[in-house]
Amino acid sequence: MFSKNSFILHERAVCRLKLHRCAVTANRSTVTNYRSDDYQYLQKSKLPTLHFQKGLFRLPIPELDKTCERYLNALKPILSQDQWEKTRTIVHSFQNGEGKELDSALKAKDASNKNTSYISKPWFDMYLKDRTPLPLNYNPAIVLNRSKHPECETQLCKATNMTVSSLRFMNSLKKNVLSPEVFHMNPKKSDTEFFNTCMRFLPSRLALYGAYMMKAYPLDMSQHPNLFCSTRIPQEHKDIIVSDGSGNHILVLRNGHFFKLRVLDDKGDILPAEDIYTCFKHIIESDLKLNKNSIGVLTTENRDIWAKAREHLVSINPDNFQFVKAIDAALFVVCLDDVTVGENVDKIMRTYLHGDGLNRWFDKSFSLIISKDGLAAVNFEHSWGDGVAVLRYIKDVFNDVNSNPYTCSTTTTSNISPGNFIQKLEFTLDDKSLSDVRTAKEKFDKICGSLALNIVQQPDFGRKACNSVDLAPDAVMQLSFQVAYHKVYGNFVSTYESCSTSGFKHGRTETIRPCTEATKKFTLKFNGNSRPGRAELFSLFKECSELHKILTKDALMGIVVSLTGQGFDRHLFGLKCMSEEKGNPLPDLYKDEAYQKINYNIISTSTLAAEAILVGGFGPVVPDGLGIGYSIRSDECGAIITSYPSNRNGEDFANALKSTLEEFYSIFRK
Repeated sequence: MFSKNSFILHERAVCRLKLHRCAVTANRSTVTNYRSDDYQYLQKSKLPTLHFQKGLFRLPIPELDKTCERYLNALKPILSQDQWEKTRTIVHSFQNGEGKELDSALKAKDASNKNTSYISKPWFDMYLKDRTPLPLNYNPAIVLNRSKHPECETQLCKATNMTVSSLRFMNSLKKNVLSPEVFHMNPKKSDTEFFNTCMRFLPSRLALYGAYMMKAYPLDMSQHPNLFCSTRIPQEHKDIIVSDGSGNHILVLRNGHFFKLRVLDDKGDILPAEDIYTCFKHIIESDLKLNKNSIGVLTTENRDIWAKAREHLVSINPDNFQFVKAIDAALFVVCLDDVTVGENVDKIMRTYLHGDGLNRWFDKSFSLIISKDGLAAVNFEHSWGDGVAVLRYIKDVFNDVNSNPYTCSTTTTSNISPGNFIQKLEFTLDDKSLSDVRTAKEKFDKICGSLALNIVQQPDFGRKACNSVDLAPDAVMQLSFQVAYHKVYGNFVSTYESCSTSGFKHGRTETIRPCTEATKKFTLKFNGNSRPGRAELFSLFKECSELHKILTKDALMGIVVSLTGQGFDRHLFGLKCMSEEKGNPLPDLYKDEAYQKINYNIISTSTLAAEAILVGGFGPVVPDGLGIGYSIRSDECGAIITSYPSNRNGEDFANALKSTLEEFYSIFRK
């Protein structure tokens, strides 16, 4: 059985061994030495991981006048004329008074902290100070497609292969041999060995210019190390992120039971895949009834409540303290769920977005969740980083598992003793901790039970259809959200689309505000009693598309030729934080109803497109909001819509969105 306190690495007499590979890779060269670079590293890039990092431009602070202008433009479609005129007076007063002083102070502070961006610390603090529970409110879920090898799709094989590939990714990242994150506008020309060779011999800043000349845009990689060995630790008032590089183990959860599984040897090398497979098999086949008192559910709590519960938990005895410390130090989490998800999208999203709370540890940077039928997903904590870092990890690991599966249904166990690698973390719970767990579980079940999920899929209508009429696909999707919402509710509300500013050093995200005067004009005519003809509609489509491109370019990361970083949301947020830091009274702009309204994002949207991704989603960001995770593929589009029906009926919106997309497609086809 599992060894509770001993954690001794079994000494092998022979280090060299032959790893069993899947039948699908029988024609590949087999790995005969687990210490070899071929096994230990997912990549050995000629171009160092951080080659461009020092040369990245700093995130610019927009001009205050431009920020105020963009802010007022974004407010127009969601305010009455009288409200907007009142707000314009407040904005002009801010622009010529307090705002100028705060902007000067922000720029001075930014100039004295050239190793980072002006938004980095305030954005971290915003996340870490929020006391809201992580699941549904912050942690998103990204579900991976099945691999192309059905014989590798069991829970056991998928857990092993995903773990090994994740460790290979981690090693490449740590050794600076993971290829740099670069957005290639023309991959055929720049995503090549020739590009890497040329860039390798140029200093960082010159290499950056060289990449730009080839329409390749290096991205910030400062978040990537936080993928591994990191955890968010609850503390009263403000959490902290702790990274512990000493760990040689992962945390495995099954039926609410916790296991510390060693996956690295004494030299820090990844253990043979057969050994990891054998340990997972031992855990999966053990008779483990559901632990209804799993402390995992405590990570679903309000952060202050969880901070107190955790402090009490570790005070019960020294073992509890060491067990929690082991969780914090784990490289990452693997959750082995006793749930078969099949192809039911609702069940898939509920499993990976929240689950039952017992078989989760939501505080970890990311968790790999594997269903009983082998479907994998990533649920990640959001304070440490954004979608760019997680998406890079997902794409690389998915591709590695697809091309390099180390185990499959024919794999046999190794001759190790699993008890020498596995330690079961058996927590001692007193009456208070048991009460904390029960209370957390009741609250979590209630909130999850109140969440509605609605799925919209539109076949045949995707990027090709949009491009065929010279419209930006993302603009068309965002326009469809505006039209659908207006169909149901008859008004226009604050809409949030996240985009990355990782083209700059320590960039995070910026907001695109897709609800514009152009989309409002289109929507009113499209949903009106007398819909315009096709020619006029396309003129309106074009107007919306072009404006969306401008807004995206203004906010974006520098993936376009004109590096801007010129959104307004983060600048205003930075000025607000500066006012608080100086101890000033809050300026009227931030007390204005309009500022509250535009930051109350009833429609919150996000998209991550990649071959590796099946679906993705997140919860509404306000109680009466809609959380829309959407995708636009070549020949289809779709969305996962979350809502709390007692406050906002997501089903009505989903039906309206479906009909809108069908109408758009019909118009495009004519």
